[in-house]
Amino acid sequence: MKKIVVIGSSNVDTTLHVKDFPKPGETINATDVTTAGGGKGANQAIAAAKSGAETYFINRVGEDSDGGYITHQLKSYGVDTTYVQTTMGAKTGHAYITLNEAGQNDIIIDHGANYELTVEDLKAAGDLINNWDCIIAQFETPIDVTTAAFKMAKKAGKITILNPAPAIDKIPDELLKYTDIIMPNETESAKITGIPIKDKSTLATNAEKLHLLGVKNVIITYGDKGAYISTPDVETLVPAYKVEATDTTGAGDTFIGYFASNLNADMSNFEEAAKIASRASSIAVQRLGAQPSIPTEQEVKQAMEDEE
Repeated sequence: MKKIVVIGSSNVDTTLHVKDFPKPGETINATDVTTAGGGKGANQAIAAAKSGAETYFINRVGEDSDGGYITHQLKSYGVDTTYVQTTMGAKTGHAYITLNEAGQNDIIIDHGANYELTVEDLKAAGDLINNWDCIIAQFETPIDVTTAAFKMAKKAGKITILNPAPAIDKIPDELLKYTDIIMPNETESAKITGIPIKDKSTLATNAEKLHLLGVKNVIITYGDKGAYISTPDVETLVPAYKVEATDTTGAGDTFIGYFASNLNADMSNFEEAAKIASRASSIAVQRLGAQPSIPTEQEVKQAMEDEE
């Protein structure tokens, strides 16, 4: 069984369901309001666990009922929460999502206790990081903590996966030095490289720019068009499965969790792992909510068998 550690954020997601996004200055009515667990880190941890990997999550929640809710959700999906700590006097992270009828969303995050994660929290989980197969992190927790975690992992010979989201203009060189795989979506990649993505050619240009930053292995997720892979051994666009999207929230996180849990230790099956991850995402976007939408390993296997 693959063993994965995810360092990152957890949020309570409040989703406003609307016909379409409001224009500046416009007031509209929501057709529904729903609440579910979210946060890129928590979503990725749950995706890894539901894909069959043994998964630990390193995170901080607030001293409130939302913190208990997050921990309960993680456990219910099979994620080990030994290293999910409570920050006294802080509130749990919260995301406010607007979801339109086409399944597209925009998101505003109140980070809360997610930004209270420290290097000391990593030291407490040092044996875990040193002995597991793969470490995943994003940018919804402090970057210095992620850098320290990746440094520990690489010294132990483990795979490090960076999801640079939300995107920043300048990723620290030290972090990139310890990153094996970088996995932005097309918007995040364009922000990092300064090159808008419009087609396969600009995907390739973006990947090359990311390589020049020092990362050998690149995956750029490209919505309903697929995922662009660029490694020393393979350069291709893995097509997305054609489905009718209901809610794209968490689709990228589903991809990352499934990819990590299916990737061989020597990364020899990069393209195959991406195909499995793409299939998992295609199931997730047909359901509402980030975490509730993530499919099980059996659902993904069955979907892939049905297509053969």
